[in-house]
Amino acid sequence: MHQHHLSEQRCFNHARREAVARCPECRRYFCRECITEHDDRVVCASCLKQSFAPSAKESRRWRRLARVGQALFCFLMLWFIFFMLGRALLHLPSEFHDDILGMTQEEAEL
Repeated sequence: MHQHHLSEQRCFNHARREAVARCPECRRYFCRECITEHDDRVVCASCLKQSFAPSAKESRRWRRLARVGQALFCFLMLWFIFFMLGRALLHLPSEFHDDILGMTQEEAEL
């Protein structure tokens, strides 16, 4: 593997400027203007910005968890509605069912 010396490198953002540091995150070379020190590390501006932004993987995890929660909530609501509907139908008198079908109890038993 061929190693490049820092003195031979140019800034990633400014091709005419000599690189003074390499960002340990993205592994690119940068000039004095493009590199910054943060928490005793030298990083480029874009990597520094990404370190403060919530990661895409983390936000996908929360979206997935929210979808699972919504699906579970919908399932439980439907179950509850059908459960209550079943309870209401059980409390109806049997004569109500017979009247709807147009039969008497004796006709239904035949």
